[in-house]
Amino acid sequence: MIKVTINGREVQLDKQVTILEAARRAGIKIPTLCHFEGLEMYGGCRLCLVEVEKMPRLQTSCTLMVTDGMVITTESEQIAAARRGMLEFILTNHPLDCPFCDKAGECELQDLVYLYGGTEGRFTEPKAKHPESNVDPILARNIERCISCTRCVRMCDGVVGASAISMINRGRHTVMEPFSGGKFDCEYCGNCLTVCPVGSILSRLYKETYRPWQVERTVRTVCGHCGVGCSYDLQVRDEAIKRVIPRIGEGLNRGLLCARGRFGYEFVGAKDRLKKPLVRRDGNLVETTWDEALGFIAAKLSEVIKTHGGEAVAGIASVRCTNEDNYVFQKFMRGVVGTNNIDSAARMGFSGAQAYLESLRGQGVSANVIAGLAKSDVIFVAGGDPTMVTPILGLEIRGAAKKGAKIISLDPAPGLEFFNPHKIVPSLFAEGAVLESLLCRAVSARGMTGELPHLEEAIRAAVSAECAGVAAQSGVPDAEIEKASATISGSQSPAFVIGPDIVQRADGNRNLFLLAALSYVTGGRIFLLSGKANEQGAVDMGCLPDTLPGGRPLAIDGFRKRHEDACGMSVPAREGLSLMEMFPAMADGRIKALYVIGENPAFNLPGGNSIKSALEKLDLLVVQDIFLTETAKMADIVLPALSWAEKDGTFTNLERRIQRVRRGVNREGREDWRILCDLAGRMGAAMEYASSEAVMSEIARVSPVHRDLHYSDIEAGAMQWPYHGEPLRGEASTVSLVTASARPTVGSGRFALLVDRPLFQSGTLTRRSKALLKLIPKATVKMNPLDAASLGISGGIVRVSSDAGSVELEAVIDSSVQMGAVKISNHFEGAGVFGLMTKPPVDPVTKAPAFEGCLVAVEPLKGDAKS
Repeated sequence: MIKVTINGREVQLDKQVTILEAARRAGIKIPTLCHFEGLEMYGGCRLCLVEVEKMPRLQTSCTLMVTDGMVITTESEQIAAARRGMLEFILTNHPLDCPFCDKAGECELQDLVYLYGGTEGRFTEPKAKHPESNVDPILARNIERCISCTRCVRMCDGVVGASAISMINRGRHTVMEPFSGGKFDCEYCGNCLTVCPVGSILSRLYKETYRPWQVERTVRTVCGHCGVGCSYDLQVRDEAIKRVIPRIGEGLNRGLLCARGRFGYEFVGAKDRLKKPLVRRDGNLVETTWDEALGFIAAKLSEVIKTHGGEAVAGIASVRCTNEDNYVFQKFMRGVVGTNNIDSAARMGFSGAQAYLESLRGQGVSANVIAGLAKSDVIFVAGGDPTMVTPILGLEIRGAAKKGAKIISLDPAPGLEFFNPHKIVPSLFAEGAVLESLLCRAVSARGMTGELPHLEEAIRAAVSAECAGVAAQSGVPDAEIEKASATISGSQSPAFVIGPDIVQRADGNRNLFLLAALSYVTGGRIFLLSGKANEQGAVDMGCLPDTLPGGRPLAIDGFRKRHEDACGMSVPAREGLSLMEMFPAMADGRIKALYVIGENPAFNLPGGNSIKSALEKLDLLVVQDIFLTETAKMADIVLPALSWAEKDGTFTNLERRIQRVRRGVNREGREDWRILCDLAGRMGAAMEYASSEAVMSEIARVSPVHRDLHYSDIEAGAMQWPYHGEPLRGEASTVSLVTASARPTVGSGRFALLVDRPLFQSGTLTRRSKALLKLIPKATVKMNPLDAASLGISGGIVRVSSDAGSVELEAVIDSSVQMGAVKISNHFEGAGVFGLMTKPPVDPVTKAPAFEGCLVAVEPLKGDAKS
């Protein structure tokens, strides 16, 4: 125990910290401008000076560590004079433009000058002049206000790892400058905005639009984009989100945000939001009343159920809706409609992958804390770039690399390029051969423990004894795989980060089996990336065709009976259809009605033409959403719902951490769960809840995993799986493992079509984010330089054609794209990658769609072409 005296008070510390931190723990504030929590020490502003007994000079409290018996004074005439003098120096070049500076009211320099003085300057030299820079579409720079605290540089380099900005020049000419010149060429996370103490770096989204004291309310919530679940505050004025700001050191993101989280909220206030229900009359969607819309749905659904049975109805839940919404949806579908045809877009890679991994290694195998990545000594990344899919998790990997962790990436991961990864780039779709060779070597090096006999038996049966022979199938030199194997086998704390790309294969189950087996043999933890805010929540709430809330298998009579007793409704015994199985059933007439909440299958599912054709054959299509999406335009009834920022509830992130979502904005529309309850009442079923909290109370009664879970527990934090509940113990007694048939061959002008997952877009919602559209204004097709050169393409407009159609896009040359493949994102209307895909094969185990079967031709266009 270390004992120090600060301002006459004895402070006890369990470990050595800086004087600044010791004072903070004692509730004593020491002023500073260059120090910021989480950044490396700097000691540049000299405002944190303190007196330390037996030291002749004032000391910087942000760099000096406490020692036992130290006596410290933080306020005295000498200290105040020194601080006043430093502020006077800072103001020699700082403009006195507080009345119209956007930072006024929350400017740290302004506060300190008010506290300590320095209101009159003795320096007569002219101030350094720098014109304000507005050449960047997102960030504005006013260098005259810069105080050279270097917070922004230390954040960008030391924490984010982007290294996009630096301090240049010397003395009074020192300025912050992007390496790319006037315009930032960076990840636009905006964390430099968070740390800037003055108005030197500003967001152009809210520049000169309001002042901090004009904010009407600040609401604590979590981000609605990816599955990390970053927490932040919504600042609201006139029922519009004006700004998103994190709380430093709080939440699993610890005050960090990505571009989507910080700037991707504008869709909430979009002018084309749905406000009233729409009904199809004479082939057109026209406005109607809630009473008429709900009455129409109740009558048509009841007619379908009476004529064809509940199994003729299917429902698609939402990975962007709250746990409460999704729970009520599955209850409505099972208890009122009488069907288990329930699934969500989590089926695209997350839900099936998690279920299969849990069948191999037990429930909760992927429920690992993101911050734990920092303690890993080896991180194996497969199936996508985590800095694009889940950016804040990607920052944890970068941070681990800075601490000495070794990164191994299977396939390109551009966001980790500057962190010395061991890159393994196999032939197209040959990741499985690399994984099998790694597993073969790991078993040879470390053996197996006997803990999971069924898995070990499957490993022995599936893995070839000839490691080098398997490696030869991958196109990767054996020495490269041997090097990676030695790194993994020698690890004490490996982590395996699994992205969607390696799951979305015809034999994605084999890839998952090999990764699960490799993590088992090496004692590693699994992190399953989730690109949407509540994929895990949709799974846990039972929005699956074979699983009840809390992860209980529907097929086991005892679990189903207990669920029926708890929720007061009967549940069909027959398992339902998964997401990709629903559409063939619509096409052949087995499914007559489809209810969709918060999803856009006509655009967001592969095989767009076949999906649309199936939807057209329905007797009833109901869409509940916030925009008139491609699917909503085909619907018989469209109901206006609320976005994540306009309702209360909870999300469950990829760690299985439950967090509160809070209403920040009030607007027209109804919560999804409330709409479903109103509809259930019209169909003769009692589903009544006073609030989202009441829904959670029922979840806590029905789901064994969520037992006795209340909002008060969630708000207290640390709501990590399995909460207060009872997880399902054990693993499957047998291992399902299916190998895909031969894949199509690329070449002769035909390329494999892959999904691009850009950092600055997140599904169709970000189409309506003006800020993000400035960064990626339109769809493009990315090609490997060698492939492009072989076609005489150096940029410009090209036509991409498949058996499903064609689209004209700008070509972007990108060395991270593998030879033989092209990449297109799925964000922009009329130019989505899934619209070019024919009906994809489905992995028979995970039921996830496989993307490697679609081949496209690329040809340059002469003259002007519309993109």
